Amino acid sequence: MKHILTYAALVCLLVSCGHSKVKFETSVSQKTAPVLIGKDNNVVLRIHINIEENKESVLQSIKLSTQGATDWQDIETTGIYYTGYSDIFQDHVLFGSTQSGAAAYKFKAEQTLKPGDNYFWVSVKLKPEANILHKIAFTCPEIRINGTSAVPVDSTSRPLRIGHALRNKGDDGSVAFRIPGLITTSRGTLVAIYDIRWRNSRDLQDDVDVGVSRSMDKGQTWLPMQKVMDMGEWGGLPQDQNGIGDPSILMDEQTGRLWIAGLWAHGKPGTATWNSSGPGMTPFETGQFMLAYSDDDGATWSAPINITPQIKKPEWHLFFQGPGMGITMKDGTSIFPAQFKDKDKMPHSTVIFSKDHGQTWQVGTGARSNTTEAQVVEVEPGVLMLNMRDNRGGSRAVSITRDLGKTWEEHPSSRSALREPVCMASLIKVDASRNSTGRDLLLFSNPDSEKERHNMTIKTGFDRGLTWPKENQVLLDEGYG
Repeated sequence: MKHILTYAALVCLLVSCGHSKVKFETSVSQKTAPVLIGKDNNVVLRIHINIEENKESVLQSIKLSTQGATDWQDIETTGIYYTGYSDIFQDHVLFGSTQSGAAAYKFKAEQTLKPGDNYFWVSVKLKPEANILHKIAFTCPEIRINGTSAVPVDSTSRPLRIGHALRNKGDDGSVAFRIPGLITTSRGTLVAIYDIRWRNSRDLQDDVDVGVSRSMDKGQTWLPMQKVMDMGEWGGLPQDQNGIGDPSILMDEQTGRLWIAGLWAHGKPGTATWNSSGPGMTPFETGQFMLAYSDDDGATWSAPINITPQIKKPEWHLFFQGPGMGITMKDGTSIFPAQFKDKDKMPHSTVIFSKDHGQTWQVGTGARSNTTEAQVVEVEPGVLMLNMRDNRGGSRAVSITRDLGKTWEEHPSSRSALREPVCMASLIKVDASRNSTGRDLLLFSNPDSEKERHNMTIKTGFDRGLTWPKENQVLLDEGYG
């Protein structure tokens, strides 16, 4: 386990243990991760006690403080759990707990400590009404072992952000939720989209629908989940052979209409649609590019609309959206990022666009070979930047088009500025009029690693994506996912 903040530097003590002296070390560390409303266990501290001699000791109490938290009353319950030699959190052995938040705690119990490493974990559950603009902070000012107190040298901590576990495994009977997208409507509503993967966490083909969650108060509370794209039973085949997913969401900033794009797969059970979809145009041959729309801020949605005949070439093996979100250009053109597998099964990222508010759609050419999930922004009027997942690994690919995808040029930052482990990412532009810097800026988020999906980070760029200074980056979650 990698730890970002260690604030108690190996306090070594000689203490009384019966008729002998036992030497031990204590340290406390904190993992950078959001504390989530709707999650039963949020680990906020790890306590490590090392008994250096081959003798058992007894932990008698642990003191905690919430100094530095915005409001400790955001906390519903706090517990300390013991995992013995294991440096992996589990909630099987409870050392102590409280059913309310507090400014300070003292947990008293007796836990036998084994020679060597012993691990304890401080975990909290937040109240449903906890303020998402607040932060949670915990320190451990005292540990008492064998009748003697060990006081950490440094008891400062880094406050942790509050967020929402918007969808958990098992919610509404679904095994998993994946492939998120998020948009703010012209009325200020947050609309989150995702796959509802009813039976397992695998990609299509399977029993998958597109779900929506909405917040009317800037993310503080969320309405119940809606199932908005569901192909049901079609073509004589059951629902688990008519999955639809990998959604992308777009708001038409001129009309206010919301669009969701999804990939519909028909038949071929037990095989990945990415591999089984072939040339052709019909659902029996190839994956279908579907749209649904809402004219009431996401409260209700149209039936799915099939635009495959408008945009797919018959020789392509697969064509569908780039998951996440689309944009409206300054001139009103609607843009979805997209991806296709050509006649040789080579994937390419591209865009589709509509000049008539979604009545008809056209497609660009491939921006770069062997790229898939992409996000798009308009870096200046009429100029689109496509930021792409690159199957070569290591870093993101970036291309520019000035003619809606007819032609592309490689951006100077491509394959160098933004590392990635081959994964979905997000890119949005925030106009100067909508932020406090007075400048246009880009915000990019992904797992900040070349090989593994961890260290979810937001990076800010002020020069149209050329550079992403370290001082303008925020690590949100160092965990794996």
